Amino acid sequence: MKSFAQLLFFFLMAFGISATAWAHVGNKDVFETVNAGPYRLFVTVRPPNVIPGVATIEVRTSGSQVNAIKIAPVPLTGEASKHPPTPDAMKVSTADPAFFTGSLWLMAQGSWQVRFEVDGAGGSASAGVPVPAIPLSVLSMNRSLGILLGVLGLILSLGMIGIVSAAVRESRLAPGTQPTPSRRRKALMASVAALVVVVLTIYAGNSWWKVEAAGYTADIYHPTDLQAMLTGNKLDLTVGRYSEKRRQDSREDSLLKKDELLLDHGHLMHLYAIRQPEMDAVFHLHPEPVSDKHLGMTLPAMPPGKYKLYADIVHMNGFPETLTADLIVPEGMSAAPLASEDASAQPLAISQGELGAAYELPDGYSMVWDRPKDLNANAAYSFRFRLVDANGKPATDMQPYLGMAGHAAFVKDDGTTFAHTHPDGSAAMPAMMLANNDRQEMTDMPGMEMPTSSAPISSTVGFPYGFPSPGRYRIFIQMKHGGTVETGVFDADVR
Repeated sequence: MKSFAQLLFFFLMAFGISATAWAHVGNKDVFETVNAGPYRLFVTVRPPNVIPGVATIEVRTSGSQVNAIKIAPVPLTGEASKHPPTPDAMKVSTADPAFFTGSLWLMAQGSWQVRFEVDGAGGSASAGVPVPAIPLSVLSMNRSLGILLGVLGLILSLGMIGIVSAAVRESRLAPGTQPTPSRRRKALMASVAALVVVVLTIYAGNSWWKVEAAGYTADIYHPTDLQAMLTGNKLDLTVGRYSEKRRQDSREDSLLKKDELLLDHGHLMHLYAIRQPEMDAVFHLHPEPVSDKHLGMTLPAMPPGKYKLYADIVHMNGFPETLTADLIVPEGMSAAPLASEDASAQPLAISQGELGAAYELPDGYSMVWDRPKDLNANAAYSFRFRLVDANGKPATDMQPYLGMAGHAAFVKDDGTTFAHTHPDGSAAMPAMMLANNDRQEMTDMPGMEMPTSSAPISSTVGFPYGFPSPGRYRIFIQMKHGGTVETGVFDADVR
């Protein structure tokens, strides 16, 4: 009965859901490029707004010819991750044999993965893409739907009363015989009794509905709490569990205790600090644990003003979150040098909308965006950026930045969207490692250190991403050459 109630509640509440975000603020879709043996898959997963719900999946293939792809939803960790269900076949496009579409039910909230079984010219191979699945928010029922259901309910109730009344009054009479006054009185009494039963049934159903609604609302995602405090130039960040109890009891354990977070590219937290509202200064920082409840760092030189903090963390089960907080940086704050793995771009003397396809860097290098002609919301792109020297030639002294060819942050000008992405996609690296090493428990993967590679770093880097809504965005791209971390800045008007 509970499962039936949850499903019924889902179908009705689906008319009143608005999407927020968990892993990245304002972004619920997952864009990822993954290798499955000789095949390269550009995957887009659009998770449902409600759980249970249907996730839609799109795959564009390259490399060896792909004949068929099967997909299955599998928990990212735990015993169930070792026992995937029977996969479903994706549908290949009749117009483009390299494009596949499909859908999957996600029946419970938590960290999931979509497992891909690929068959083609290069044989069989598999890969996984992590997908966070959570209920996001609940709104009131659509007014027109509510009116329709109310009218239908009224008709059903009156029909039930009418059937009871007619049954008592006329069901035992011979054809053509009129009911006696006694039968009419009994029919009236039966009608009243039926009315009472209907009212009590509606009351009981409404009470049941409120209990189910309260249970569902209690499961709506609430972000982990982030509190920022600045003392001099020392930043202190408290990361804790979101709960009403925590607001009243500061002694509740932090997430930093008992190793509840995974290292992502060698750090527990990737912190973007962006000055508001102009977004004319940005810092990519990496606070370190200073106790079992706090992370902290000494801030570098920062222009004074109000900053929006976006802090990326990854939980032990592979569930990623972007926490947010506000920070006021005062005038005259003593400054420390920028750490070797940190990056910044500040101050920008160019107004929003004026940063197009090329951005000049302080050392004479430039970053160039191979900008698409049209930028549309809810479309998957692979954005390409190039680092060139003062002569316009590709930079030759490229180095990995935090273990990758580059990092990108897509930020909407009103602060409602933020996504920190990598060349492989928007999924967190620890979650990708879990998805593609599902036979190992997380305890067998301590640290989740940055991957190392001896392969040369290209001066061109691509980032799979799709803008979730129309509007103006600012894009921050970080690449490293000759020991210098460069930050390119671009603007995008999305239709």
